Amino acid sequence: MKTWRDFRNGGRRPLAGLCAGLLLAVVGAGVAAAADGPRGTREDYPVFTMGGKSLSNEALLDSLQRRSFKYFWYEANPVNGLIRDRSQAGSPCSIAAQGFGISAICIAIDHGWVTREEGRARIMLGMQTLWNGAQGSGVYNTNGYKGLFYHFLDINSGYRTWTCELSTIDTALLMAGVLDAKQYFITSDPADVAVRDLADSLYRRVDWDFMRNGGTGIRMGWKPETGFTNFGNWIGYNEAMILYVLALGSPTHPVPTTAWTYWTSGYTWATYYGQSYVPFGPLFGHQYSHCWIDYRGIPDTYMTARGIDYFENSRRATYAARSYCIQNPYGRTAYGANLWGLTASDDPNGYAAHGAPPSQSDNGTISPTAAASSIAFAPEIVLPCLQNMYDTWGVGLWGKYGFKDAFNPTVYWWGQDWLGIDQGPIVIMIENYLNGSVWHRYMMNADVVNGLKRAGFLNVTATPDEPFKPVAMIELQQNAPNPFHGSTTISFRVRESGPVILKMYDLLGRQVRRVDVEALANDLQQITLDGRGLPSGAYAYSLESHGRKEWKRCIIVK
Repeated sequence: MKTWRDFRNGGRRPLAGLCAGLLLAVVGAGVAAAADGPRGTREDYPVFTMGGKSLSNEALLDSLQRRSFKYFWYEANPVNGLIRDRSQAGSPCSIAAQGFGISAICIAIDHGWVTREEGRARIMLGMQTLWNGAQGSGVYNTNGYKGLFYHFLDINSGYRTWTCELSTIDTALLMAGVLDAKQYFITSDPADVAVRDLADSLYRRVDWDFMRNGGTGIRMGWKPETGFTNFGNWIGYNEAMILYVLALGSPTHPVPTTAWTYWTSGYTWATYYGQSYVPFGPLFGHQYSHCWIDYRGIPDTYMTARGIDYFENSRRATYAARSYCIQNPYGRTAYGANLWGLTASDDPNGYAAHGAPPSQSDNGTISPTAAASSIAFAPEIVLPCLQNMYDTWGVGLWGKYGFKDAFNPTVYWWGQDWLGIDQGPIVIMIENYLNGSVWHRYMMNADVVNGLKRAGFLNVTATPDEPFKPVAMIELQQNAPNPFHGSTTISFRVRESGPVILKMYDLLGRQVRRVDVEALANDLQQITLDGRGLPSGAYAYSLESHGRKEWKRCIIVK
């Protein structure tokens, strides 16, 4: 995963200042490795009364989770709800951070850190900004194309920054949060209904199938300047598992089931430090998809043949990552049983995807999110690591948003930033460890369940999103984008199946467009309205169904 400075600095970031004087000496881990135990639950590994020297485990997790949430509350533009990539004033919005932030806000509501009204309004604001922003194939002044979004958006305008790509994985992480909001706000309160409708609109607009470019797998990106050139396919095990599940489950633009077979065809099975699993060096690849989807007990065809599920795969990867740091093949300072965790992060030379095993860009940089976001998999080894980071390294590592992105004791370097894509998994995975609430509600989403079923996962039970509630005779939403040039999308529901007529009129009352479609009862549907050839100005459009009519206004700009 790249962050915004990778684009500004040609893939590298400037060397951060050394954190001199923070420690007089580097303290080793000093604790022997605990034996690898069987897979367990939180009940098997209870929170101890006291852990480390300063805080109980319970107090440390509460402080870490709450501070990490604050990143998404205070590093957001209050005018449009967009969340920064990192904690710097010049940072653009990261759409992946936006997705993590939506779930983090839902968790904050449950904990009472913000009110339900405040949290819902902030989530809705960001989603409306994304929905209403212009989309199209142009180079400038759009936030995406075909329902997908550019990797980074200007924090103020909401449009593409520099020449970044239309990103499939970052769009998927955004949509993961969007669908979580749908599952969280489930009451009949009109404000909750509005969140659910907008979440459906955003997810259903994404044309995942377009990103196959006629092939089997999903492409990593697309650019208006060069199309799919230089973008390969997502294949093999990494963070994109949730991308394929959401693309397979789409009710509007699904990819074929052969896409999952293609994805798993790139897997390798290996054994490191006594752990046999599908490896991916940086730990974020074992965590991102698990933030929302509960993979416990639902293996796909590949994992069924290996006798485990993806949760167990991530547990084994977590233990192997710790064992690598215990062995410490390159002699990095302070690596050990209670100081481990390699993942994509800042480092003294810029930004890199650190990982092991197998070793990948290991230069001594430890990222707290690597261990913290594995807490649901292996709390018995994560909690001592977090306590050690807080007690031994906290002077330079702990701050207003919890643990900073990374540090490197080998060269006495401490990062100064927090990153949204790192703070988000911390908040979510602590919650899943504590009570599994995100997993529980997410696995009730019918589209997610459908995606898992189409991928061949076993033991997945389809559960309705919510009790059926009849809609009004016609529910007509505002077109998006608006104002628009070229075309715009109009979403609607009708109570009764049958013919629906969309008409568009100019200010003189002349009909200038008409679209006839067949609609299904109670289903959120979309019509694309073509405004090409019409002059700039204000227009009105109506939707007719079974003798009823609803009106909205729109604006065309050239």
